[in-house]
This record gives sequence, C-alpha cells and structure tokens, in this order.
Amino acid sequence: MKSRDRRKGIVLVNTGKGKGKSSSALGMVFRAAGWGMKVCVIQYIKGQWQTGEQKAAEKFENIEWHALGDGFTWDTKNPAQDIQTSREIWEFSQEKIRSQAFDLVLLDEINYCCGYNWISGAEIADFITNEKPAWMHLVLTGRNAAPEVIAVAHTVTEMTPLKHAFSQGIKAEQGIEF
Repeated sequence: MKSRDRRKGIVLVNTGKGKGKSSSALGMVFRAAGWGMKVCVIQYIKGQWQTGEQKAAEKFENIEWHALGDGFTWDTKNPAQDIQTSREIWEFSQEKIRSQAFDLVLLDEINYCCGYNWISGAEIADFITNEKPAWMHLVLTGRNAAPEVIAVAHTVTEMTPLKHAFSQGIKAEQGIEF
C-alpha cells in the first residue's frame, strides 16, 4: 500500500437515476480494505436493516460501518427529523474525516441530502476543498449530486437506467438490491 505521503486522495461521486451507485462505491470499499487500508462507511439514508454488504464488512477488521439514517426518507412522515438526522450525520462524517484515521471514507447517499436541501452542496464542497486530508480517498453517492460537489470531485459517474427489474414487477432481491 502506498504511504499517505505518496498518495493523491481521489474524490469520487456516483450519482444519477440508475442502479449501482452504492454498489460501485462498496466495490471500492472492499478493494481498499483488501489492500489493508482503513475504511469508514457512513450511510445517510439507509436505516438499521441489515444488508449483505454490511454483513460482509463485519469480516474485515479494517472497515468501520455506520448505518445512521432514518430509512427511506422519500416516504417521510417527519421532515424536520430527517433534516436533523442528516445534519447530525454530516457533523459525524466531518469528525471521522478530520480524525485522519481512515484512508477511504464513503458517504453513502449523502447526495440525496443535497437534493432535498438538507445539506448544501456548497458546504460539502467547501469542506472537501479545505479540510479533507490530501491523501484521503472520499466517495459520495446518491441521486442529485450538487453542482458544487461535482465541481470539486476528481471523478464523477452518472448512472443512467436503460432497464430495471422493478419496472417489470420484480421487487428488491436479496444479494442484488441489499
């Protein structure tokens, strides 16, 4: 593994309406962990239900996992609570990044929070530009990535759906969707 002083920390954004934003990011999580890097996963939207990725991460000593969201907030009954939760997760994320304890940090589904105007893209972009350690990799996922975040990222991928099982009446399948 490259030492931190020889590493260029990459900021990656996975956004768009297509499937695979978190799946791609989690591939990077396991790739980095496989190289012995210390990884932190922070989930903004997904609630406390177990996923296959979280179960797999438990097998790695160098992956720290935090599923902190209130669940699928597009069905929210309490928007004020969702805003507060998102702000608290953002503060927690900044603490984890500032700690410099991790080589890669995944902020899973943070882009949704920008789309809902719970956290501003300018605030996230400013933090990335001014406080993220230069050697740390940072991955941000979710629909509606803010233009400011896209502007400071090194790599941005927009997932575009061509076809999805859900539109054929197939519900979320274990091992594929969660």
